[in-house]
Amino acid sequence: MQDWFKHYFLLVFPFFFVALWLFVTYLIALAGGWRLLAQRFRSQGPFPGWKRRMRSVRMRGTVQYNNVLTIGADVSGLFLVPMFFFRAWHPPLFIPWMEVTVRGTTRILVFRYVELRLGRSENVPLWISASLASELQAAAGASWPSGQAGGPLLSQPPPIG
Repeated sequence: MQDWFKHYFLLVFPFFFVALWLFVTYLIALAGGWRLLAQRFRSQGPFPGWKRRMRSVRMRGTVQYNNVLTIGADVSGLFLVPMFFFRAWHPPLFIPWMEVTVRGTTRILVFRYVELRLGRSENVPLWISASLASELQAAAGASWPSGQAGGPLLSQPPPIG
């Protein structure tokens, strides 16, 4: 057995690594709710609106996408797509603003986060930094969903430039 392992390790390892990578990305997509959202909100082409690369979010409280997402917004909706190496089981998503609810803000230590709920029926929680939420709000303009109290969540979003 050891001879076989020594001789074929370099041949077998890449296949094992790729299989493990695909399995883990599938579990992440399932646990975070991405697979659920992809059933209804798979993007059907390039997104022409405002985008920021290498952003971090948390989905369903357990799954973190740290510096791997491109997040965009325009008056129609919210765009999410991970970088190429994390795209297995994670197709690009475009979620119309009418399917997004702003739940409120929370503070963890010195950081402020905004909770969005994606999909009226899916209700997948997405936490983003307050600064990113301000940028998304500016890109969405009047289409930005109102907070729980019925008013805008963030005051005076910064200009995009």
